[in-house]
Formats: sequence, C-alpha cells, structure tokens
Amino acid sequence: MAQELFAPSTLIFSAILLAAFSGTPLLFSSARHAARAQLLSVILMILSSVSGVAGAVAFLINGHSTLFEISWSLPFGPVQLGVDSLSAWFLLPIFGITGCAALYARSYWHADHHPATVRPMTFFFGVMTASMGGVVLARDAISFLFAWEIMALAAFFLVSTENEKPEVREAGTLYMITTHTGTLGLFALFPLLHLLTGSWLFPPPLTLTASPGIPSVVFLAALFAFGLKAGIMPFHIWLPSAHANAPSHVSAAMSGVILKIGVYGLIRTLSFFHGVPLWWGGTVLLLGVVSGVIGVAFAIGQHDLKRLLAYHSIENIGIIFMGVGVALLGQTVGSEPMMLLGMAGALLHVINHALFKALLFLGAGSVIHATGTREIDLLGGVGKNLPLTALLFGIGSVAICGLPPLNGFVSELCIYLGLFHGIQGEGGGAVAVALAIPPLALIGALAVACFVKVYGIIFLGAPRSANHYGQHEAGWQMLVPMLLLGGGCLAIGLAPAGIAGLLQQVSRSVLPEVVGQAGVLLSRLVPLTALSATAVLLLTLSAVLWWWYRRLISGHSGSAPTWGCGYQRPVPRMQYTASSFAEMLIGLFAFALMPERHRTGNMKGLFPGPARLTSHVPEAVLERLYIPALQELYRRFSPIRKMQSGILQQYVLYSLITLIVLLAASYF
Repeated sequence: MAQELFAPSTLIFSAILLAAFSGTPLLFSSARHAARAQLLSVILMILSSVSGVAGAVAFLINGHSTLFEISWSLPFGPVQLGVDSLSAWFLLPIFGITGCAALYARSYWHADHHPATVRPMTFFFGVMTASMGGVVLARDAISFLFAWEIMALAAFFLVSTENEKPEVREAGTLYMITTHTGTLGLFALFPLLHLLTGSWLFPPPLTLTASPGIPSVVFLAALFAFGLKAGIMPFHIWLPSAHANAPSHVSAAMSGVILKIGVYGLIRTLSFFHGVPLWWGGTVLLLGVVSGVIGVAFAIGQHDLKRLLAYHSIENIGIIFMGVGVALLGQTVGSEPMMLLGMAGALLHVINHALFKALLFLGAGSVIHATGTREIDLLGGVGKNLPLTALLFGIGSVAICGLPPLNGFVSELCIYLGLFHGIQGEGGGAVAVALAIPPLALIGALAVACFVKVYGIIFLGAPRSANHYGQHEAGWQMLVPMLLLGGGCLAIGLAPAGIAGLLQQVSRSVLPEVVGQAGVLLSRLVPLTALSATAVLLLTLSAVLWWWYRRLISGHSGSAPTWGCGYQRPVPRMQYTASSFAEMLIGLFAFALMPERHRTGNMKGLFPGPARLTSHVPEAVLERLYIPALQELYRRFSPIRKMQSGILQQYVLYSLITLIVLLAASYF
C-alpha cells in the first residue's frame, strides 16, 4: 500500500490536484484571514512542487512509461493520460519553477498589500500549473485541447491581474487573441493527424512517414500553433507586453514554463514521424537563428527591465529551436551524433532557461519591489542596498550569457558540437549547420553586451533618483526561491555528467531506434569531465580573487566620490543610460529594430540652449507588419460586416443556406 501511495504516477497526479485546489483557501476566506489563507495556499503549492518534482525524477531514473485510459461517452474515443521520459522532463520545470514562484509571491504579492487581486491571482496560478501538467500528460487530442485551453485562460487572468491599468488590459487582450489564434492551428493539426492514423490518440514515436502531403501540413500547423505559444519569431508578438505587465513571479512562470509547453508540443509532434525531409530541419533551424539574433538585438534596445528579459526569452527559445533543428537535420542525413547532441542540447536548455530566466525575473521583481520602478534609466547603485539580489541577478546574468562555470554554457556547447558534427557531412544539411554557427556565436556576444548594460546601469554606479534608490533588501521568502534557482544553475554547470544519462534517455524517447543504439553516448561526445574541472577551477579562482581583494582593502577602505573622468562636478546624469550604452549596437540592427529618436531643443551656436534626445525601439513586427496588415484586411472586408444585421430571422436564413450547401457537397 505504501509503495502504491508513493508511486511516481501517484505523486504526479497528486501534484496536479494539489496545484489545482491550492487557491481555494483564499477564495473562501474573509479579508481578516486572507494572509493566513494565502500561507495555506503557498504550502499547498510547495507540496505540489515537491510531489511533482519527486515523481518526475523517479520516472526519469526508472525509465519506464505509464499509460492510463479513461472511458467516456463522448464520440472521440477514450481519454489517455501517460507519463514517459519526455513528459517527466518537462514536468521538472512545471513544478519546480511554480513552487519557487508561489513562495516568492507570499512576500512579493502579500494579501495585506494586494487584497483586491491576491485571490484570483493565487487561484489562477494554481490552475495554470495543474493545466500545464495536464498538457504534458495528455495522450489524445481532446484531453490535450481541454488542458491547453484551461492553461491559456488561466494565463490570461494572471497577465490581467492589474487590469485597472490600460497597458495591462492591452497586454491581456493581445495575449488572448494570439493564444486563440494558435489554438486554431491545433484545430487543424489534430484532424490531420486523425486522417493519418484513424484515431484521436497520439501515435507512438516514429510510426508515421514524413512524406509530402498531409504530413508536411501537419508539420506546418504544429510549427505555427506551438511556435506561437513558445514565442518564436515572428510569432512572438504577445510575449514582450505579457511578460512585462504581469506580476514578476507570474512572468517567471510564464517565461520559464509556459513557453516550454510550446516547445514540448512541437517535439512531441515531431517524434511521431520518421524520414523527415531536409526542409523540416532547415526551417526549424532558420526560425531559431532569426529568433535568437533578432530577439537579443531587441533586448539590447529596451529601457524596461522586464520587457528586456522578455526579449531574452525569445532569444533563448531560438537557441532551443536551433537544437531541435540540428536533431532533425541529423535524422535526415542519418547522423546519430547530430541527433543526440541537438536534441540533448535543446532539452537541457529547456531546463537551463527555466532556471536562469525565472531567477532573473524574480531578481527583477526584487528590484521593482525595493525601488518602485522597472525603468532602467531611473535606477543606479541599487546593489549597495540589495547585495544578495545583486549577487543572484549576477549569477542569472552569467548563466543566460552562456558563460562558464554555469549551466547555460553546457547546453549551448552541446548545440555547438552538434553543428560542428554537421559540417563534416555533405549536401544541404552541412551548408545549413555551417551557416548557423556564426549566428549562435553572435547571440552569445550580444547577450553579454546586453547584460553588461543591465547589470552596470542598475546595480553599479551612483543613484540617479532618490525616489528609486532601493532602501531595503528582499525578505527571506523572496530570497530563498532565488537561492534555489541560482543553486540549480551552479549545480548543472559544475556537474553536467550527473544528468548526461537522463538526457540520453529522454532523447531516445523522442527518437527511439535512432539515438543511442549504435554505442554513441553523450558522455563521449561532450567532454563533461573537462567541463566540470574547468568550472571548479574558474569558481575557485574567482573565490581566491575575491578573498585577495577583500584582504587588500581591509583596513584601508574609506569613502570618496566616484571618479569623474576628468570632470570637476560630475552628476548622476552623466552616467551611461540604456540608450547611450546600446546606441552603436542598435544602429547595426536598425534595419530590423527600426529605432525611433526624438530631439527637442537646439544644440547649434556658441551658447546652445537646453536640448534633449530620447530613443525608443518599437515592437516592429507588431506595429509595422501585423497591425497595418490587419487594418487593411478590416478595411477590405468591412462591406461584409453589413451581413451582421442583428436580425434573428436573417441568421436563421444563413444557417439554412449553409446546411443546404453542406448537404449538396456531401452528396456530390
């Protein structure tokens, strides 16, 4: 009995139920006891997190799959729920990140300070977590769509938490439109799969042939629907505003987890097919390159801290897509190292990005909580009063830049090695991977430049405004989740060999009979021991240098003004701003970013008057492409709106005509 109680599947289903009902204590509590009810909700979410992560780890260690079938009276066949290695891998960030975010919210969004919004936000946060678990457990189209729609609606209510603000309402509306547009792609995807298999159940891996025709349309529908959810360019338009305007712990969960549900859906769909054509992998790789390079370029031009982090999510989704593209190209050309390195790199980056992006969003929330703003140009010298937040944000910054000794370096190295193996081949696949290597290096370099800007302007230098200096460090309920996430970044960077076997197993579940069957092991393709030794050496060297620096200045420290670069009366306004630091890089990508500059005043003459220069990088794809196209579409189809008269009899006539047309079409 005890063995069944703690079975991996029992732990996972218990985690989903705990998350789904975690918000109910707040719904039924009075205003007087709201804080106590919030604490109970947080405890339920932490129990859900521990149970879900434990169940997922147990499944990964055992390597077995479990399938459950539920019969019902609907005409779509039975409901199937199952856990395999791929599901368990994605359950790790689902429950791990949401558990950290829930504890963080106890202090960041306390019931006493946000009595009007804490109830719905806590309830829908638990529902979103449970529905994400339901998506990765679903093994049939109908239950997948049910869980998918609940996840979309719960996320909409979370994004719209502060709906009294116009920008929040706009972000929520845009998210709702785009997520349901993606659902239309699923409405095309699953019927097409039904045509291929004759069932609404998901087919086993590699049982469908990727021949021209319906399989290619299935691939395009999956790329559209899941790419929109993942935020890959040019389907990313909802992501910057949603992440920027949601509460910071919600942004952490959305960026760290919800985007990965789109990645999961694409990988799951691709796993059904064998013999994939070259253009499948080339398309995914190209989208990854464009999303990675342009995403980080947009990030450099941002003045809003959370919007900047949102664009880095687009960049990292691009890196994940690059890994998937390498694996598909390897499947096409029959290169097992490419398949293994590409898929393992993509899957590891799913976990890595969840860790360091959640850490960065929570760190940004700590800064906002202390300073009252997320505008980078209003901040400065914050690290003096928020030393732990500065340290943890710095860890996340190093990790997201793909630098050793942290986790981002390991997953990007796997993708690099997969690309290098691809160069050794012949044909279009070799050309594609050769062209993808420089962009991946460029992504890393631009990410370093962006986070040098962010960290230097926010945490270093002199305060720019007394109102936004940051007078207090975050409380322990905000710091503990950040410490856990930072520890995860460090652990994977120091000991990647510990998860190499799990990565190989999950990659094999996606591409069975292809990956790992010829004696090619991830531990032989990637120098994991050397990586660990290098990471330990770098960490030790950093610790020694810090100890030497502290010893050097001990007893000789004092206070003095910051070096003024030769100016006699330096002022905080003379420091770098977000615009001035990134001006040159924005100019290099002006063709895509389309920056806007506004000048006031006159700088001419011997005694020029006051002048001001401001710059802004718009959401070019949305504002310059989608909105004008939709406006033109609206203009051209406006005459058809006259058919929407509001007369009931006319609508009945439309239904009758449609029925006659359908009957005639079926007859002929």
